[in-house]
Amino acid sequence: MRSIISWNVNGIRAVEKKGFVEWLLGSGADVVCIQETKASPAQLSEQLVSPAGGGVAYSSYWASAQKAGYSGTAIYSKVAPDHVGTMGAEAFDAEGRVCAAYYGKLAVISAYFPNSQDGGRRLDYKLAFCDAMLAFCDKLVADGYDIVLCGDYNIAHKPIDLANPAANEGNAGYLPEERAWMDRFTSSGYTDTFRHFCAEPAQYTWWSYRTRARERNVGWRIDYQCVNDSFVGAVQSAGILSGVMGSDHCPIRLCLA
Repeated sequence: MRSIISWNVNGIRAVEKKGFVEWLLGSGADVVCIQETKASPAQLSEQLVSPAGGGVAYSSYWASAQKAGYSGTAIYSKVAPDHVGTMGAEAFDAEGRVCAAYYGKLAVISAYFPNSQDGGRRLDYKLAFCDAMLAFCDKLVADGYDIVLCGDYNIAHKPIDLANPAANEGNAGYLPEERAWMDRFTSSGYTDTFRHFCAEPAQYTWWSYRTRARERNVGWRIDYQCVNDSFVGAVQSAGILSGVMGSDHCPIRLCLA
């Protein structure tokens, strides 16, 4: 396995109409982690469930929310994983927050972290998810797995990770409690692979649809591919595919040696 992409598509059926399947088949990725599917497989076209064409084919694996049209994660894979699972916590599995695929001793996790929402209405739920995710990753590493935690974390970690940090001090995604959890996560044996390779500012993965934010590059970096520290040496590169359209997020890519 060489190439892993992650993308919050903001609705898999919506992005299908914008050329998603063609993009996927031409992406060159071995695994593509998807967040915010807003659908279950029964609602999808055959080409979304089993994309194929030009000598390329993917199988797909889904963790859908109980609530229709909400949340949800998925993984597209060229090679069948040994097995696929969720976080195993009902409070989060009910919202389809995690889909994890296992290949030998590599765990690739597609995760859609909750939004803490205006006024921090879901901050407690968000932080509970974050703590459960850290425990989930710790258990996998203790069991001998290397992990690639892909997804929309809904957190801009540091001031460099959003265009207007001072103006967003009290806003969801940049709350002190969220940033403190990222500090704890990255000091607990996990590496933000993008920042491992790139210390440059103005590198974002999400832009508001309002005020031509993407055109002006007024964005946030809230999508990550983190790995356990002992696996960093296997990572060749990590980048942002900012030219790929179709969602208010863009994909990110990690390449392994």
